[in-house]
Formats: sequence, structure tokens, C-alpha cells
Amino acid sequence: MMTSKRQEAVFELVRSMSKAEKRNFRLYAQRQAGNGEAKFMALFDALDGMEEYDEARVLKKTGIRKEQLPNMKAYLYRQILVSIRLLNVQHVGVMEIREMIDFARVLYDKSMFRQALTMLDRAKRMALEAQKFTLALEIVEFEKRIESIFMQRSATSRAEELSNQARTLAERIANINQLSNLSVQLYGLNLQLGYVRSEKDRKMVTDFFRERLEAFDDRGMSFHERLYLYQARMWYHYIRHDFVMCYRYARRWVGLFDERPDQRAVYYDLYVRAVARLLDVLFMTRMHDRMAEAIAKFEGELAQVKPMTENLTILASLCLLQAKINLHFLEGSFAEGVELAQQVDDFVRDHGRYVDEHHRMLLAYKVACIYFGNGDYKRCMSYLHRIISIPNPQFRRDLQVFARILHLIASYEAGEDYSLEYQIRSVYAFVVKMNDMHAVQHEIITFLKRIPHTYASDFRGELERLYERLKPFENHPYERRPFFYLDIISWLESKIRNIPIAEIIRSKYRAEGRKGGL
Repeated sequence: MMTSKRQEAVFELVRSMSKAEKRNFRLYAQRQAGNGEAKFMALFDALDGMEEYDEARVLKKTGIRKEQLPNMKAYLYRQILVSIRLLNVQHVGVMEIREMIDFARVLYDKSMFRQALTMLDRAKRMALEAQKFTLALEIVEFEKRIESIFMQRSATSRAEELSNQARTLAERIANINQLSNLSVQLYGLNLQLGYVRSEKDRKMVTDFFRERLEAFDDRGMSFHERLYLYQARMWYHYIRHDFVMCYRYARRWVGLFDERPDQRAVYYDLYVRAVARLLDVLFMTRMHDRMAEAIAKFEGELAQVKPMTENLTILASLCLLQAKINLHFLEGSFAEGVELAQQVDDFVRDHGRYVDEHHRMLLAYKVACIYFGNGDYKRCMSYLHRIISIPNPQFRRDLQVFARILHLIASYEAGEDYSLEYQIRSVYAFVVKMNDMHAVQHEIITFLKRIPHTYASDFRGELERLYERLKPFENHPYERRPFFYLDIISWLESKIRNIPIAEIIRSKYRAEGRKGGL
């Protein structure tokens, strides 16, 4: 069924359209076809009325012959895209600039060179104002082409001006390419590695990236150059667990959009990612009040973003869901957090096909932790299974390791310990295979190995021994990593003191006084 959905691109496109886009398309189609009975409109109506694609129903409802259907779907697909483009061209700067370049091309082909240059000059001013340097360079190259044919008295100075513009734009574009490449490489490393796990990891990341990042000075940089520089430096410090520096660059990344609020709607995807990383580092450093303020600010801005496309809705919802769950982790308010689990399920059901595997895994793990904190171990395990069953063990291997460890603990808590020894051996083998057997993981697995052979009278002593062994690792530069995935210390305290884990975390939250400064 999933394969069929992926193949029917036109069905996916129709299903993604808003009411305004559908209304606009019907008006556009009537003008194109002359009447609403055209076959491609019949196909549109048929697809619009379906929850799942059914070719037999399409053929029956539209009267289109089977051999005509592929061409009709391709034609409908193109017409929908054209109508949406026409609807958005006045609201999306890039589309408007491109339209003006196309108009200039029409004028050029008619030898109306002066008008073509006037059109390009307007487009170039818009491109430079929006810092669309690639588009601006394309326009300059077009201007040079026209100037070489349409010679004017100021040809010499004009040629020099265009050459200087081209050179400056090319340098900007080269910087942006280098910085965006670094950012993507670091993000890819984060997906593969998670965080540095040893001094060897730290040295590898530092040796490869530090010199490349330090080669850039943000003084005099454009909005886009600084955007990718701060993004790359944020990921660099995030992977290295340097959360003070990570916060600094995440804040600068978000701050760029405070300086240029006009760029927020244009690059909303990058703005959401900046906010997400800022919220993440505030969670890592347990800055509850500052995190709550950032969530409220971000949520309040959503109504001001125009146009709010499907993509932006998905990105914003993903960011907010993860941040709100993390806030419940800090507060220990797991019972209230369970309400978010249904929102996550609804979100994945409605938008899951547009969300990458990394974020689906992350949502599943966070919901599992919410259920674990609320004492619902069966549901916790069902969400963890979504991660454990992923066929590629190298993808987010850190998350896969801790999903398996949490599954072990949840199995024990749920009383499903009949296969615990087999599960422990399986998890142990997986952790070793992933080269992720560090002190904390080793202590937890060793503890679980002993559990089936421990008398009830000795159980509290085993818990206390594990607590004493793990406590020193909470602030260790490399061994503290597991505590970001699983608050094993609070779990142990809850078992030792026979108090629900939620109450343990709430008492810590109250004792910390809602930290607000970094």
C-alpha cells in the first residue's frame, strides 16, 4: 500500500492542497478548459473525494480510458502546480523574482532590450534585498548578455559595474556553499554518531572541523553567510557536548531572524530549526523558565507567518511537540504529558509520510519516556518497538541503543521477566556491535543480568550499589550522555525510596528553583 501511495504523485498533491488552493484551481481550470466538465477536472474531483487511491474507482467515475490515464494524471499534476504558483507568486519573493526574469526573457526575445534591462534591474534589487545571491548573479549575467548587444554611451562604466557585482556575488555564494556544506556534514555526523563518546571522538571532530570553522569571521558577512556559520558552529559544539557554546550559537542563529524579521517567513524552515536547537540546548541544561518563555514566544509568532504552508505547519508542529514533551520531563509532569501522546499519534498519522525517519524515531522515544515516567510500561514498550524494529542499526545508533536499554527496564517493571535473560544477551550483543559499550551502559546491563538471580531481600542493596556506581558519571564529559536519554538516576531513587519517579523528578525540579540562566 505504501508503494502505491508513493507512485501516485498527483493523488498526494491533491490531498495536500488547502481549501483556498482547491478553490483557486477550479477557477483556473474553468478558464483553461472553458467548462467544468473537462476530463482533467473530472479526474481532480475523483481524486479529491478519495481517502486512498483506487484506480478502478477513478476510471469508473471519470470515464477516462485506462490507456489515457497516465497522460491525464501528468497533465493534471502540471496544471495544479501552475495554479498554485500563480496563487503564491505575489506572496513568495523568490517566485516573483523568477517571474520577472521570465518576463525579461520574453522582452529580450522581442529585441525590447531597454524594457528587459528595466525589468531585470527591478528583479535584481529585490534579489539583493532578500539576499538571494544566486538569483542576483543569474540576473547580472543576463544583464551582461544584453549589454553586449545593446551598447549605450555608458557601456564602459556599466561593464565595470556589472563585473564587480558578479565578482562580489560569486564570493558570497562560494562562502555560503562552504558553510552550508560544513553544516550539512556536521548534521550528518550528529545523525550517525549522536555525541562524542570518547576523547578519540572529540579529537576527530575537533581536528576535522575546528580549523575550517575558524577560517570564517562573521564581521561583514551577509545574513545567509552568518546563518550557515552559526548553524555549523552550533552543530560542532552540540556534538562535542559544549552546551555553553552551543547555546551561544543557537541564540545567535535565532537572533538573526530577530534582526531581520522579514526573513522569518522566507526562511521559516531554517528559523524553526534554529528555535528547535535553542529549545533542545535549554532542555539539556535544564533551563526550565527560559525554555518555557521560548516556547510561548515561538507559538505566539505562528499566527503572524504568511503564507503558512503545509511544510511550515509540519515543521512548527514537530518543534512544539518535542519541546513540550521535554518540558514535562523537566517538571516530572508525566500524567499531563500523556495528553501529548495522542497529539503525537495524530501528527504522525496525518503528516508521518512527510517527516524523516530521524524525527519519527525521536518522537517515538520521547513518548515512550512519557509513558515510562507515568508507569504505563506496556505502552512504553510499544513505542520503543517502533525504534528497535528499524532495519538500519547504524542510523541514530545512540538512540537505538538506549531504546533497547529502556525496553529492558520497562520489561522488568511490567513483570515480563520470563525472557529477560535472553533480552539482556541480545541487547548486550547489539551494544557491543554498535561500539557503544561505555561505563554507564555496562553497569546497567550488569545490574539487569544479576536481577533474575537476586533474592528479594538483597534487591534494595543491588539498587543502591548501582546508584553509587552511576552517580559520579552524571557530570562526566563522556559518560553523562546516557542521562540525556534516560534519567536512570531518578529511576533508581524512586525504586530505593519506593516513590513514583514522577514525584522524584518534581522534587528535584522544585529544589532547583526553575533555573533560568545559562
